[in-house]
Amino acid sequence: MSDRTTPTDPPSFAAGLLPAVLDRDTAPFWAAARQRRLTYQTCDACAAVVFFPRRHCPGCLSAALTWHDSAGLGEVYTYSVVRNSRDPRFADRVPYCVAWIDLDEGFRMMSNVVEVDPDAITVGLRVRVDWRASGDWLLPVFVPADPALPADPAVPAEPADGAPAVGSGDD
Repeated sequence: MSDRTTPTDPPSFAAGLLPAVLDRDTAPFWAAARQRRLTYQTCDACAAVVFFPRRHCPGCLSAALTWHDSAGLGEVYTYSVVRNSRDPRFADRVPYCVAWIDLDEGFRMMSNVVEVDPDAITVGLRVRVDWRASGDWLLPVFVPADPALPADPAVPAEPADGAPAVGSGDD
């Protein structure tokens, strides 16, 4: 899974948008994210899948939760393509896609679908997790699982000479 950035990426994927809060509920999630691992919890008492990170199961209220690594594969449940933003922090990012992703393990999360032409995104599109840096954070985003989909015209293609993309970890 790539964490590459491109010359057209803003200096920080979510600059000024992340909370400066780490609590005991979310700290394991963010620690795993720094290792490019997407995690979720299950309840030991009732076997419910739990996401977002919490201290207790929202179904049975048990505090016996176990962390698991997700394979990072899922599909777009619903989405919106933002084509105009009045917020200056997003002005250079339009158009961008905000989506609810149903992960194969049974949880749903909100994220962005990137590296694909926004007009090629559909409900049911198979996606896989990817990562974007934002300051000290790595954020889970999703890219199409099928590389044959049209690329986002705003994102430059990989270098033809086989050189690694900026930030790919190979440089």
